Amino acid sequence: MEINHKKIDDLNGVINITVKETDYQENVLKILKDYRKKANIPGFRKGHVPLGLIKKKYESIIIADEVNKLISSKLENYLKKEKIDILGNPIPKDSNNQINWKLESNNFEFEIGLKPIFKVNLSNLKNVIRYDIDPDKKMVLEQMLQLRNQYGKLVSQKRPKKDYEITANFKNEELNLNTLATFKLNDLKDTKNIKKLENYSKGKVYEFEFNGFFKDKSLAKQILKLDEDKIDQINGNISIDIKEINERVPAELDEIFFNKLYEPGSVKSENDFKNKIRDGLKNQFKPQSDQKLLNDISETLIDKIKFKLPEAFLKKWMQFSNKKDINENDSEEEFKRSEKGIRYQIIESKIINENKLELNSDELKKFASNMVKNQMFQYGQVPEEKQVEGIVSNILSKKDEMKRISDQLMSQKLLNFYKEKAPLKVKKISFDKFIEEAYGKSK
Repeated sequence: MEINHKKIDDLNGVINITVKETDYQENVLKILKDYRKKANIPGFRKGHVPLGLIKKKYESIIIADEVNKLISSKLENYLKKEKIDILGNPIPKDSNNQINWKLESNNFEFEIGLKPIFKVNLSNLKNVIRYDIDPDKKMVLEQMLQLRNQYGKLVSQKRPKKDYEITANFKNEELNLNTLATFKLNDLKDTKNIKKLENYSKGKVYEFEFNGFFKDKSLAKQILKLDEDKIDQINGNISIDIKEINERVPAELDEIFFNKLYEPGSVKSENDFKNKIRDGLKNQFKPQSDQKLLNDISETLIDKIKFKLPEAFLKKWMQFSNKKDINENDSEEEFKRSEKGIRYQIIESKIINENKLELNSDELKKFASNMVKNQMFQYGQVPEEKQVEGIVSNILSKKDEMKRISDQLMSQKLLNFYKEKAPLKVKKISFDKFIEEAYGKSK
């Protein structure tokens, strides 16, 4: 077998492969003899079918299959050995031509698209902002109160007041509504209804005009657990049967409370508690900040790093490799949709190769293991190492899961690389300001 590469220009080339009969003859004969042993053909005993008959029936198919396997293997090895970086996959030229397998040799040509040559200069990222989201005092205090309420106690009361939790049965006969729900007076829209309810007590049924009862429709949907269609169908009065009125008394800021939330002894004061809350919130915001950073970096690199692509080849490759039959116009549209993604993949691949960021099996196993452990911890499970190893082995044996985890790990590696090496602008910002500045909208 002979292979050679002819470079047409900086972005296109042709691979020529000459396959001789001697390259595949031995394997084909071996397969034909194996077929002969197993063939069931009327008029012949099993294993005694003439080899000539087997050849006549199967030889061309077997040769085609063996040559395809041979070409695929040799082509892949040749590209690696010669360090030819290609885009997409080689496309056979003149694929519709009939091949004469009786010839001593056959030539096969493949079009290839070559990766463009360019430089990645990280100084292009000097204006990209790395957001350091810092929770403000209000957010920290709200989180503190939420946790204190969660671990606090309920004290039964006779009549509703602001912030008391009112549990009641909401009924509407026309809609067949009968829902137990909990709300507060500050969930109501009309001050008249608030004043009425302040004088009511549990154990009695009261009627109210539903329209305008709650502050807004979304809140009504949330409290009553109804979809929008059902909410819109509620007309006229709704009856409320008050079952409970409770005042939620927040937990005291003491050692007993702190030890329920954190490792015993790690939080000893209100200030320690605030710092823990702040750190926890910062960790919650980190994925959003990191994703925004990766998006901005990819957009900037695509915009700043200029290179040409083998467009004609890529369009042809999209047409050739698509599972559905698509015409030239379809491949043109597909290329337009994919161009930015292709450009970033090329840039990203160069960054990974030049900075030796490739993944190895140990890293993947460790990353997957940490993911499994974190998920199990969230459900209150303390996994054994052997159990985790079994789950990880099962996950990594699945092609789709392997790719998903590999992509996540590579994103993390790239993110760490950019943070360490790129001249990013670091900006400390509140969460509300981040949402407004990063996405152009308030929280």
